[in-house]
Amino acid sequence: MIPIAMTRAGIVTVVGKPNAGKSTLLNRIVGQKLSITSPKPQSTRERVVGILSTADTQMIVTDTPGLLNPRYALQRAMQAAARRALDDADVIVYLADARDGPPPTLEDAAGLVTAPRAPVLLALNKMDTLLPEQRAALAAARPSALPISARTGDGIDALLRRLTDALPESPFLYPADDIATQPLRFFASECIRETALEQLDDEVPYSVACVIEEFREERHPVYIRAVMHVERESQKRILIGHKGARIRDIGRAARVRIEELVGAAVYLDLWVKVLPNWRRDAGMLRRLGYRLPEDSAS
Repeated sequence: MIPIAMTRAGIVTVVGKPNAGKSTLLNRIVGQKLSITSPKPQSTRERVVGILSTADTQMIVTDTPGLLNPRYALQRAMQAAARRALDDADVIVYLADARDGPPPTLEDAAGLVTAPRAPVLLALNKMDTLLPEQRAALAAARPSALPISARTGDGIDALLRRLTDALPESPFLYPADDIATQPLRFFASECIRETALEQLDDEVPYSVACVIEEFREERHPVYIRAVMHVERESQKRILIGHKGARIRDIGRAARVRIEELVGAAVYLDLWVKVLPNWRRDAGMLRRLGYRLPEDSAS
């Protein structure tokens, strides 16, 4: 009898405070840009799921919103998304910014009453930015932590080995050539929002939500109609710009990113609408596709 090769598969949830480098780590592991990376905090609002498959291992890697104390409805939805991801995990990567020194426990950082059921690996990111004596002090304070740099790739192979060992024996959960679980229209909307984050200053980017209303892959070029929602008329004017210059710049840059994503020419039909106070309105958040904590209980 020919022995059947053992495979491992499971969900790897990456959690941490805003700007710890979670999105950069997901992109590094998967080997493709899936999650928004921005120096602006709170750029990830929902779970972004990438897949890494090797000959005998499949990791379903989940990037989550940053752990924070929510102040309004959108942030409560973000916190709920992160906590659901913790509940779903087979193994958790608790990612901390090494520049902040020894991190608190995951329970304290996430406001958890009890420890998560999945094993937790602490990874200290951005180690490449520290002086040798700072790295030594961190290693002494957190000897079990994995020192990594998601930006440069240092320490990632060691992290992947630890994750592989922690995953359960299982057949693959997705086809081996899949790299993500969300549809293309989700990543198209994220490309547009990331471009807005880069090109807009101050509070405006945090008030932008992007919804894909049409996505016609059968057309050439691919036709995408997208609406960017903001909270105030003044934000709409900023987003559109003088004689439409800003919205054209955002549309051109986002279109290039989406074309790389879909591998085809794209016609991006981009609009701006006002949804007053949408970040604090539960009904509007649900309309935009966000799940609030009370939705999880139903």
